[in-house]
This record gives sequence, C-alpha cells and structure tokens, in this order.
Amino acid sequence: MFAKPQPGYTTAAATGDTVVLLIGMRINRFWAVHHWGPVMFSMFRMLHELRRAPERGLLGRILLTASPRTYYVVQYWESKEKLYGYASAPDGFHHTAWGIVNRKLRQGKARGHVGLWHETYIVPQGGYESIYFDMPPFGLAGATGSLPVEARGRRASQRLAYREPEPEPEPEPEPEPDSVSGGAGESAVRVEAGPGA
Repeated sequence: MFAKPQPGYTTAAATGDTVVLLIGMRINRFWAVHHWGPVMFSMFRMLHELRRAPERGLLGRILLTASPRTYYVVQYWESKEKLYGYASAPDGFHHTAWGIVNRKLRQGKARGHVGLWHETYIVPQGGYESIYFDMPPFGLAGATGSLPVEARGRRASQRLAYREPEPEPEPEPEPEPDSVSGGAGESAVRVEAGPGA
C-alpha cells in the first residue's frame, strides 16, 4: 500500500512456467452474514498461514474486488505441485475449510447464501509478459521481483520470446588408463614363439 514506485519501465523477473490461481467468493445474500462471514474469514486465515510458511510455495498475492458482492485473490505459485500439495495437505487450513463445506453440502445446510469459485492457469515460459511504469513491484513482479524492461525487451513480442539462458553443460570426464594393457584403447598382444625360435 505504501510501497515506493520504481521509476520508469520495469518487467517481472519470472522465469519458467508461471502458476496463477484466481480464487474467490460471491455474497449472494447480504443479510446472511453468518454464512459468508466465515468464508471470508477462512480466505484471510489461509493467506496468513501461507505467508508464515513460504516453503508451501505461494510467491505473492493480490486481494481484489469485482463488485460489492464478489471478492477474490490472485495468487502466484512456485509450481503446480506446490499448489496442489497445499490444497490437499491434511495439516493445511484449506483441507479443514473444504471439509466443513463438503459436510454442510451433505447435510443440506448449504442454501446458496455464498458462492465459491477458483480458476488455475499454468502458463508456460513464452506465454506471458509484463510491463510496469512508475509502479512499485505489483502482480507477477511483486511475486517474482522486477527488472529494468531492457533486460527482457522493450516490445511485448521481445519479452514473450525471452528464454532463460541454458546452463553450460558439464564436460565429460576423461577415461582412466587401462592398467592391464598399459594404456587406454590398447589391447595386450601375446606373441608365441614359432618353431625354430
């Protein structure tokens, strides 16, 4: 909220695949605070849990609203494996919250007071680009860091074409000399004495 803007043009420092999760809720009946209030509280509790455990893989998030009824979070994850791992981890609050929702559904206690939704996008390298002007790190750049735009290209097409340089291959180890034959690749030859030797 009070972050200092970075002057000029910047771009996100993301490399490889980018995993984006949009997750949110819609208040269908404002008066049913006892139904949508706990859902909103659960969303904040999960974000707090993830902030305290960076090893779970959440890189960054943005809280947004689409209307007075709809609230959601844009999340950036290290990998789809970490995202799915958190979603199903028995020690995570997400697992507990979905257990409560499913139990209410089975008991017929879900009455349409609040809607839930999520969308997951796994964007391969070359399928995303970004640019920011006089902005503090935000969105993907807030999650992965930012670079001067020249590091990836002034044009969107250049940034989309950017690939992280491949690491240099390690040289093959030299073969060790063969101690039996006296040298690598040489074969031992036995000469037998002929008749008359």
